[in-house]
Amino acid sequence: MTQEMKGLLLEDRWAPVTSEMGFLELGAEQAAQAFATWQRGLEASSGFTLEVLPVTGTLEQVLSRLLPLTSGERQRRYLFIPTRSAWTAYVNSVWTGTDASSLMRSMARTLSIRCLRVVAVPHTLRKHQGGRYGAVMLGVYGPKQPGKLTNTVRALGASNDGGHWVFDQSGEPFPFEQAEKYQARRVRDRFTFEMLKDYLRHLGLTPFEEDFYLPPGTCAWLIQKTGPFDTVGREYTQEEARAAHVL
Repeated sequence: MTQEMKGLLLEDRWAPVTSEMGFLELGAEQAAQAFATWQRGLEASSGFTLEVLPVTGTLEQVLSRLLPLTSGERQRRYLFIPTRSAWTAYVNSVWTGTDASSLMRSMARTLSIRCLRVVAVPHTLRKHQGGRYGAVMLGVYGPKQPGKLTNTVRALGASNDGGHWVFDQSGEPFPFEQAEKYQARRVRDRFTFEMLKDYLRHLGLTPFEEDFYLPPGTCAWLIQKTGPFDTVGREYTQEEARAAHVL
């Protein structure tokens, strides 16, 4: 972990799974059941089945229920984790890491709630040594608005795009934003990990702290998808996925 991103969830041990996460402003069981209902509608004639299972334990024990991680269309697992807030966290078993963007947009529109996409990836790429392209991103999505083509409320991001840093933003800024920093000379300083944490605190989340998740007396919800997959994928241990991403 680089010093500039010290304080990632579980010291980044569960990257790439937790490098990107979704958050829904909804209870965990309700979010899981809504997701399962939506998926069953999409897969109604395909022969897939979905199980919705309660999961208890520590955060790492709950995350381990996603294993093995998968590629292609092998058995997929989706996890909805309650927090000490109005938000439920979402991650899945894709071996390259959770992709929350399209799902959070869809769930926000379908359920008329707010959803978030949160990305925090340290920039560790070194010439001839491998590593990851860094990224700090926040996407806020809401119900569909009349006359608008998208339900993106606000999106911000500083990321390394193939070797050079880019800063992007769209939507109306929130009152708590540190907008003066968007003019910083160094592009990667325009939206930092510390700024992301601050913005999330204003939205009611502290998602990089382990005790934010699984308040006493709660459980997470695992959705397991099985069926006749058309394409062949493979399974990965967490260690194999981390090695492939040079973690």
